[in-house]
Amino acid sequence: MTPPPDEPVLTRERAVDRLFADPRRTQDFAFGAETAAVFDDMLDRSVPFYAEIQAMVAELASDFAQDGTALYDLGCSTCTSFLHVAKALPPGRQLRFVGIDSSPEMLALAERKLQKAAFPHPYELRRGDLDGPVDLGGASVALLVLTLQFVRPLHRERLVRAIYEGLVDGGCLLLVEKVLGESSTCNRLFIEHYYAMKRRNGYSDMEIAQKREALENVLVPYRLEENKELLRRVGFREVDVFFKWYNFCGVVAQK
Repeated sequence: MTPPPDEPVLTRERAVDRLFADPRRTQDFAFGAETAAVFDDMLDRSVPFYAEIQAMVAELASDFAQDGTALYDLGCSTCTSFLHVAKALPPGRQLRFVGIDSSPEMLALAERKLQKAAFPHPYELRRGDLDGPVDLGGASVALLVLTLQFVRPLHRERLVRAIYEGLVDGGCLLLVEKVLGESSTCNRLFIEHYYAMKRRNGYSDMEIAQKREALENVLVPYRLEENKELLRRVGFREVDVFFKWYNFCGVVAQK
């Protein structure tokens, strides 16, 4: 997938994802050095309309961002979202960026990317486990972009509640998730069409199968309605879908 001409291409890591190209005894998917090195390419080729999702997240983040507050990206990986949001913000908007990720390799790449882009806003990158306590202070925007699905189900409500409590009034959570279909028939069809998309983007059947096996115990998706119910249960007053493609969705939740 070729980025649009005005995207900050020079700040992106472009190593090609071949993690599952060779036969191997598959282990659980991990966000270590091997994954970090190819992560940008993996997302571009594995997530439908990934560039458009990032653009939409950036636009909505800009709509809700308030001067003198912070934007938190939970599971920030290589900080692609930071670059898109910074580009979408109106001139003069005073916003602090905080990225949290459990992978030191991801955070190292993120730091290099932000420095190379001469990132124009104050930022902080923290190592943190989202299965544990998370403290958000004075945030007007929180991002969970393909992150909540990797948090253990037992801890998801605690995390989403912490986000809600850390947001200022009028702030929002932008959630992008892989989801289950509402029926077994649709779920099966959505997955088939998703794998067809991955084949169009150059992944082999073996790569698809081995990655699916590696993710089986790591990525646990909910149905879209389950995610919406979770958001409402912790207190978000407005919950709406801004993106949907088969088994991927984007949700905006306002405090």
